[in-house]
This record gives sequence, structure tokens and C-alpha cells, in this order.
Amino acid sequence: MYDLSGKVALVTGAGGEAGFGRAIATRLAREGADVAVNDIAANPYGAGSGGWGGLDAVVREIEDAGHGALGVVADVSDGAQVDAMVAQVLDRFGRIDILVNNAGSRPGRDRVPVVELSEEAFDEVQRVNVKGTFLCSRAVARHMLERGGGGKIIVISSTAGKRGLAWYAAYSASKFALIGFTQALAHELGPAGVNVNAICPGLAETERALHIAEAVRPEGTSAREQLARMVLERSASNPLGRITETGDVASMAAFLASAESDYLTGLALSVSGGDVMF
Repeated sequence: MYDLSGKVALVTGAGGEAGFGRAIATRLAREGADVAVNDIAANPYGAGSGGWGGLDAVVREIEDAGHGALGVVADVSDGAQVDAMVAQVLDRFGRIDILVNNAGSRPGRDRVPVVELSEEAFDEVQRVNVKGTFLCSRAVARHMLERGGGGKIIVISSTAGKRGLAWYAAYSASKFALIGFTQALAHELGPAGVNVNAICPGLAETERALHIAEAVRPEGTSAREQLARMVLERSASNPLGRITETGDVASMAAFLASAESDYLTGLALSVSGGDVMF
């Protein structure tokens, strides 16, 4: 649908089997891009019962699509590691045209009422979600400007970045912040021809969603049971009758990475089936 031939993308937080990162990375490859994928560990959620291979598996999928791929383990909240990651991608491919800031903190200790929320748990969410996006965007934006401009930066926010929810205060704060960061960076980089936009997904059945379910489940309910309940409730209230799928977010990312979105910048686009309509 889109022609990303000759483009190079970097997608962070792409090591999960069921996550947005993998779906976005492989979709960009199918559109013609070479793709570097990152996560904090080679297999951040473990192999599981199916023997998932983490970043190595995503790299193989991209290569099977006929495109160059690179896996890079790095903590996006560490400036030195981010700079080294970007240097490694540039050494391999010579350029970065598309950055997708998808890495996010692992939910758990932060999914409590504010009166029970620890300072450490709050800080951890901001460190990964906000600082990580800042560091990656800064490093890639510097490269884009040095090479003469042009490029696409995509930030994965959330519908929780538009509508706060009980027990989601730390997460919502981080995702609201990402929308403000997107708008500010769009103003700064627009004159150089760099588009900066955010995607705001609704609930999806990813590894992170299972961690959320584990954190908020009532006593006597398993995480799987709680996630199934969450999916059922969200689907019932959604105008389109289902929750977000990773492919929905990948499709939006492919559009924003393409020339078809060249006149769009500073937007925070809800990909939620109408659950959030702004």
C-alpha cells in the first residue's frame, strides 16, 4: 500500500511476540523498509510455551520479507546506550528515516490508587515512557538534521494520554506528556521537513496487557481471567465492537511513515475503534 523502499526504520520495544513493536516493525518491512529493532533484553518476556525468540525472531521475520534487519539491545532511558544504539544503526544502514518510539515501562507496581502509589513506581514509568522517548527522538532528530532534514518520528502514546483513568495515574501522566512532547517536537522539526505524530491505541491483547491484568485482578481471579474480562467489557462498550489489534496500530504507523502523511504533523491519532473519539 505504501512505498518505503530505500527507507530505514528504528522501532523500539519490539521484542515481544504479541506487542505493537513487532507488528509495526514487520509491517514497515513489508512496505519496503530496512528495519532495526530494539528492546531492553533480547527476549524481554521470555520464550513462553511456544519458544518465542524475541528480537532474533523479529529480525528473521524482517529478513524473510526480503529486507535488512538489525537487533539492538539497549535501555532507551539511558542516554549513552541510546546514542550507541543509533550509532550502531547508522553504521549498519547509513541513515535513519523513520523512528517509532514504542518502548514502554512494564505495568505492575504503578497500577494502584494515587494514595498508594510509590515515588519509585511513578518515577519508573516516567523514566521509560517519557525520558526514553525524549532520548531516542533527540538522537535520531540530530541525525536527521545533520543529513539535511526529512524524516518521520512516531510516538506511541495511548488513549490513556487523552483520558485519565483510576489506577492509571502514573501511566496517564506519562502518555499525556508524550502528546505534549510530540506537539513541541513537531514545531521544532517541521521547518526541516520532519513530521512528528503520536498514535494513541486502546486496549490490545499484548504482553503488557497481561501484566496490567495481573496488577489489577481481584483476589481469586487469574491474570488470564482478568484480561478476558477486560477485553469483554471494552468490546461491549466500543462502537466497533472490539478492542484494538496490533495490526490496527501497525497500519497507522505505516501510513505515518509514508509520504501519504507528509502534510500531517503534531497529531495524536486515536486508534481505538471510537472508544476515544478525539
